[in-house]
Amino acid sequence: MKVGIAGAGFMGTTHAEAWTHTDAQISGVVAETTEEARPLASRYSVTVFPNYVSMLSEVDVVDICTPTHLHYEMVMQAAAAGVDIVCEKPLARTVNQARQMIAACRDAGVHLLVAHVVRFFPEYVLAKKAVAEGQVGHPGVIRLSRGSYRPQKAVGNWFLDEEKSGGILMDLMIHDYDYARWIAGEIESVFAKKISTIHPEAPVDYGLAILTHKNGTLSHIAGAWAYPPPTFRTHIEIAGDAGLIEFDSDDTAPLRDLLLKTGRGDAPDVGLPTSTISESPYTTQIKEFYRTILDGSPVRVSAEDGLVAVQISQAAIKSAESGEAVHLDTLPEVVS
Repeated sequence: MKVGIAGAGFMGTTHAEAWTHTDAQISGVVAETTEEARPLASRYSVTVFPNYVSMLSEVDVVDICTPTHLHYEMVMQAAAAGVDIVCEKPLARTVNQARQMIAACRDAGVHLLVAHVVRFFPEYVLAKKAVAEGQVGHPGVIRLSRGSYRPQKAVGNWFLDEEKSGGILMDLMIHDYDYARWIAGEIESVFAKKISTIHPEAPVDYGLAILTHKNGTLSHIAGAWAYPPPTFRTHIEIAGDAGLIEFDSDDTAPLRDLLLKTGRGDAPDVGLPTSTISESPYTTQIKEFYRTILDGSPVRVSAEDGLVAVQISQAAIKSAESGEAVHLDTLPEVVS
C-alpha cells in the first residue's frame, strides 16, 4: 500500500510518522511549494511531487493534511482517480461540500476516512465505554473543554481566516461536538457565542456552544485559543443520574506557566493534545484506518460522522452570528 502525504506542516508530519507503524509505504509528499515538502520527504527518503495530481497517479492512498478550505477539491480529485482517502478534520468547510465528497467517494468505490482523532484518545474511549455500560446512568449534562494557544504561522495564517477555517467554533471545537454526539446521540439545536464576534481584533478567542441532544442531554462545549505556547489542556465531565465521570489533562501535567508572552518560541503552529500512553492516538487512528483500507475492518468514525460534525459546526457559527439558537434538521441520506 503506497501512501502519499498532502500537506507537510505539523499535522502532515504527525500523520506521516503514524503511517510508519503500519506495513504501508510512504511514497511521496506534496505541499504548496516543493521547498515546504522537502524536509518531510527527506525524513522518509521519498519523492517530492511537483503537484497533487501527479502524486495521485502514483499512490493507493492519499492522506490529506492541508487547510480545511482545500479538502473539497482534493477529495474530489482523489475519488476521481480511484485513490482511497484519509482526510483531516473538518471533513469540509460546508455541509454541501461534505455531502458531495461522500457521494463522489461512494460512486468511485473508495474509502473516505475522517480523522476525528479524539475518538482514539484512551481517556475518551474509556469514558464512552463507561457510559455505554450504564455506569453513570442516563447522561444529563456533558461538559467538554479544549484550550490551547492561537494558531501561529509565520505567513499565510489560514486558521485566522474564518472563511477558510471556520474559526475556533469549527477548527478547534469540532472535536468535542463529534465526541458529545458519540456519547449522547443526535443533536437537536446549537446555541453558541465567541469572543471574536464582539471583539474581532482581540489577540485571543474563546467559544462556548450548548448542544441540546434529542434524548434530553445537554452538552456544554468550551474552546479557547488563549493560552501561551505550547499549552494544550482538555477536560471531560459526564454527569448522569447514577454517577459522574471526570478527566482533566492538568491532573497529569507538571506545573504550568500560563502567562502570555511575545514571540513564537519553539511551539508548533497549532497545539497538539498529548496522551500518557505509549502509543500516540494518532498512530492508533492510522493503524485502524490502514486495516479498514486493507480488509474492510470496521472503523469507529464514518464519513457520515464527519458530515454531521460539519453541520454542527456550521450551526454554531450561524448561532454566534445571529445570537439565536439554531435548529438542526436531520440530514437526508447521501445519494450517489
